[in-house]
Amino acid sequence: MTRADGIRGTSDGCLCPKAFGDLEHADSVEKVQKANDCDSEEGVMQRGECGDPAAATAAVTAPDGGWGWVVLTATIIVLALTLGFPSCVGIFYTDLQNEFHASNSETSWVPSIMMSVLHAGGPFCSVLVERLGCRATIMLGGVLSGLGMAASSFTQSVEQLYVTAGVITGLGFCFSFQPAVTILGHYFLRRRAFANALSSTGTALGLCTLPVLGNYLHTELGWRGSFLVLGGVLLNCCVCGALMRPLRAPERRGQPLMNHGPPPPEEEGGMMRRMWSYLVASLSKHMAFDQLCHNPRYCVYAVGITWMMLGFVVPLIYLVPYATANNMEQSRAALLFSILGLVNIVVRPPFGILFNMPWFKGRHIYVFAWALLVNGLSNSICCIGPGFHVLVAYVIVYGLSMSVVGSLMFTVLMDVVEMSRFPSALGLLAIMESVTLLIGPPLAGVLIDRTGHYFHVFFVCSAIVSSAAVFLIVAFYWLDSKDRKLSKRGQPSTLPGPARPSVDLAPGCQYSSVPTEGDKDKASSNGAENISTI
Repeated sequence: MTRADGIRGTSDGCLCPKAFGDLEHADSVEKVQKANDCDSEEGVMQRGECGDPAAATAAVTAPDGGWGWVVLTATIIVLALTLGFPSCVGIFYTDLQNEFHASNSETSWVPSIMMSVLHAGGPFCSVLVERLGCRATIMLGGVLSGLGMAASSFTQSVEQLYVTAGVITGLGFCFSFQPAVTILGHYFLRRRAFANALSSTGTALGLCTLPVLGNYLHTELGWRGSFLVLGGVLLNCCVCGALMRPLRAPERRGQPLMNHGPPPPEEEGGMMRRMWSYLVASLSKHMAFDQLCHNPRYCVYAVGITWMMLGFVVPLIYLVPYATANNMEQSRAALLFSILGLVNIVVRPPFGILFNMPWFKGRHIYVFAWALLVNGLSNSICCIGPGFHVLVAYVIVYGLSMSVVGSLMFTVLMDVVEMSRFPSALGLLAIMESVTLLIGPPLAGVLIDRTGHYFHVFFVCSAIVSSAAVFLIVAFYWLDSKDRKLSKRGQPSTLPGPARPSVDLAPGCQYSSVPTEGDKDKASSNGAENISTI
C-alpha cells in the first residue's frame, strides 16, 4: 500500500489551522489516499464532520472547485478575523494600562489568555464539530467572539477583561477558525496545497488591515468604542460560517452497514464508571500520549515547538508599545503590522508551492529550523534602536522567516507521526503550546516592569527562539544519524511507518490513489490510479 500522506478525513481533524490544508506538503511524490465507502472512523469523520452529524454512510468526493472557492474565500476571512486579531491588542495596550492602573504584566495577560484559549480549546472544538458540524460550530464561534469583545467595552477592571476578551473571545476564535480550515480540507483534494497556500494568507490579511482599523477606531472612538465596533466586525464569522455549505454524500442503497438490533445491556458500575471510560477514551482520541512516550521524533518536535512558543509571539504584542514609548506616532507604529502582513501575503503562497517540490522531501524539518533560527535572531534588530526604518527592516526579516515557519510547522508534524495519529498528536501539541503562550507575555511584562525598558524583551525572545531552533537542528540530525546506522544493521528506525487507519476497516474497503497537482505529470506517465485492498 502506498503511504497515505493525505487520507481525506481524520478521526479528529479540526484541531489546528492548516492541519488538513498542508497534507500535500508531507510527501509530494507519493499519492494521496482517499477512502471509498469505508465503515471506518476516518470515513465517518469525512462524512459527518463538515455538515450534518447524521451524515450519509457513503464517502464524499471533494469537488476541488465550484462552491469550494466560496468556502476558500470565507476561510480566508475567518482566519483574518481570528488569527490576525490579537495583533490589534497592542494598539490599545497603553490605554488599558492607564484605564485600569495596571502594570505591564497584568495588561499582557489579556492577549496571552486569548491566544492560549485559542489553542487549548481544540479538543472542545472537536466535540462540537462531531455534534453540530462545521457550519454551526463556526457560527457559534462568531457569536462568542463578537459578544466577548462587545462585553469587553463595558468592563470595569482588568480581571473582567481577562474573562471577556481573554476566555470568551479566545474560545470563539477557536470555534471559528479550526472548523473553517477543516471543511476547506474536505472541499479540496488535488488542489489542497494551492488552497492551503491561499488560505494561509488570511492571517497576513488580518495583520495588514486590523491594526490600521483598530488605530482609526482608537482615534475616533477610544478603546471602549473600538472594542464595541470590533465585536460587531467579528460577527462576520457567522456570515462566513453560513457560506460553508456541508458536503452531502449520496444515499447508500443495499445492505445496511450497521446491524440495528436491541441496545446492549447497560454495564454495572453506575455513572462514575461510564464517565471515567468516556474520559479515558476522549484523552486517548484527542491527545497522543503514546506518541510522546514512544516516538522520539514527535517528542523532540513537541518540546522544541513548546519552548519556541514562549518567545515566538511576544514581540508582536510589544512591538507597538515599544515604538510608541520611544515617541513614534501611533499611526506609524500600526503601519509596521501592515508591512508585516503584506510580506506574509506576498511570500506565503510561493513558499507553499516551493516546499511541495520533491527536493524538499525529508528536509522540511531542517528548512523549518533554520527559518526559526533566522526568526529568533531577527528580534535583536529591534535592539539597534527604535527608529522607524530600523523597525521596518525588522518586520521584513521577521515576516519572511515567519512565512517559512508558518508554512512548514504542521507539515513537519505530518512527517514525524503516522497520519492515523496526526489529529491526536496535533491536539496534544496544541495543549502544550497553550501553556507557554499563556505565560510568555506576562513574564515579558514582569521583565519590563523590573527594568523599565522594552528592548530587554526582544533580547530574551531572540535567545529563546534561537535556542529552540538549535535544539531542533541538533536533535533531528542526531536522530537521522542514528537511523542511518540502524538501517545499515537492518534494524527498525525511528521514522514513522505508513499511515494507517486507527480502526479496522470493513471487508472490501479500498483506498484509491489520487494524484496531486504536483504529481499530475508523473501520474499520467505511470498510468492509472493505484488501488490497494486493505
